[in-house]
Amino acid sequence: MQFEHTEDRRMLTDSLNRFVSEQYATDMRNKIAYGAEGHSPKLYAQFAELGAIGALFPESVGGFAGEGFDISVVFECLGRGIVPEPLLGALLVGRALMLAGSDTQKSQLASLIDGTALAALAHDEPGTHYELNHVATVATRVGSHWVLTGTKGLVSFGEKADWLLVSARTADAKDSTTGISLFLIPGHTAGITHRSFNRIDGGRASELVFDKVQVHSDALLGVEGEGYAVLERVRGYALLALCAEAIGAMDVVKDQTLEYLRTRKQFGSPIGSFQALQHRMVDLLLEVEQARSAVINAAAVMALEDRVVREKALSAAKFSIGRIGALVAEESIQLHGGIGMTWELPLSHYAKRLVMIDHEFGDEDHHLARFIALSQAH
Repeated sequence: MQFEHTEDRRMLTDSLNRFVSEQYATDMRNKIAYGAEGHSPKLYAQFAELGAIGALFPESVGGFAGEGFDISVVFECLGRGIVPEPLLGALLVGRALMLAGSDTQKSQLASLIDGTALAALAHDEPGTHYELNHVATVATRVGSHWVLTGTKGLVSFGEKADWLLVSARTADAKDSTTGISLFLIPGHTAGITHRSFNRIDGGRASELVFDKVQVHSDALLGVEGEGYAVLERVRGYALLALCAEAIGAMDVVKDQTLEYLRTRKQFGSPIGSFQALQHRMVDLLLEVEQARSAVINAAAVMALEDRVVREKALSAAKFSIGRIGALVAEESIQLHGGIGMTWELPLSHYAKRLVMIDHEFGDEDHHLARFIALSQAH
């Protein structure tokens, strides 16, 4: 396996890291992330100009990269600044359009890549426990239209999305993998009610209620009743992006903790000279490198057609990130002492983001069970 990034990826990494460090200093990042909008439209447009969104897609659809390692590079840079911009929505909806969209639907990719339109995946529902097949929202065909009824529980930037990719059941039982269809609809279609709120780790999210929302038949994405396979591939991109973001955040937390151990003195000596703290820090560094290896492996298999191999690697990475991310958050705070919990110290915000990443698209327990199930079925 090739561990060295290409020259293009190294250049993209340098430019994104420089931009994030300049524009997302702690005070500014917190003002943006916890503000009324949850992100900065101006800075999001600049990310598009820098090629951050284009790097998530291949040249065939208007991007310039699009491989697993390109995606991991972008999100690792975002993780270093715990950037709250909605690039994940662009990645997920854009990939769904690539996989199953009509020519008309695929034409929306240009506005996602240039940052002029925001998109969000509306799939998660109350009580689903991360299972993709648990879809209770119903879509009923009425003449030349579909009518959607149901609730989507946690849609990142759902109130601002120009386009929503909505999962709904058109046939079979609510926990079946068959009978799930996907619909691409404008974000402010009549009948959609938004209950929006700030996330604890920054950014905005919404609960969306679909009350007999009527959409035209051409809103259907792909083949009726066969949306599960598309959802699974889209979730794979989400897992890779989130895991890479966590690696970026862990690297910053690691560096900040090492610097604190070198400078904070107790009994006239830096606390990093105490053997017990050295052992804890070494263990932490080893765990971070193990997580990095899992993410590299996940990025390497993204293009594989072998579903079991691909999905096992993704679940293994998400399990590792969930476990190690929580460990990094806990240990770094404990090594800092009480100051580690304060709002003013960046560490506390990184810790919140690492913990919340574990709960997006399946926590460590879910992905451990999924890894075992995939192994047994192979």
